Amino acid sequence: MSTRLTLVSHGATAATRAAAFPRDEPLLDTGPAAADLGRVAVALRGPETRCAQTAAALGLAAITDKRLRDLDFGGWRGRTLDDVAAAEPDAVTQWLTEPAAAPHGGESVADLVVRVGGWLDERPPDPVPVVAVTHPSVVRAAVVHALGADPSAYWRIDVVPLARAVLRGGPGRWSLRWLAPAAQTPPG
Repeated sequence: MSTRLTLVSHGATAATRAAAFPRDEPLLDTGPAAADLGRVAVALRGPETRCAQTAAALGLAAITDKRLRDLDFGGWRGRTLDDVAAAEPDAVTQWLTEPAAAPHGGESVADLVVRVGGWLDERPPDPVPVVAVTHPSVVRAAVVHALGADPSAYWRIDVVPLARAVLRGGPGRWSLRWLAPAAQTPPG
């Protein structure tokens, strides 16, 4: 049995627009989200406000799953990348080049990939479509895990607000079916 899992990145926030490390913040626009998700039997979401608002805008009564939470940016939360890079250039370089590094005191990219990969591989095979509203960081980590890529590949995946990634498979055998902005419709 194979699961079809659609991961949806939350809508735009002040942090996504400013290239900042987010706090728990609301969406900039909570109007209807443009996305044709097809039939949805199970809807999940990260615990943050922006995931709850995106799920609601998509018309989903989503269940909160704490493992879909955003990457913990530690002491960098609320600051822009430019600000942090100016104040701590070596720390930013380390963070962007060493997946196991967490100079901000939060979660490393490697730890995120392990967390999200564990979540994927512990999901029971489900014959019905599953949608999870989460964060760009979680979508990237899921794609890295599905491809069996090294965590350093994380930074080579661009995930914009409302982007979707469709994975198929189940524990230990996930594959990437599709990754694109919300305006595009995935193949059947």
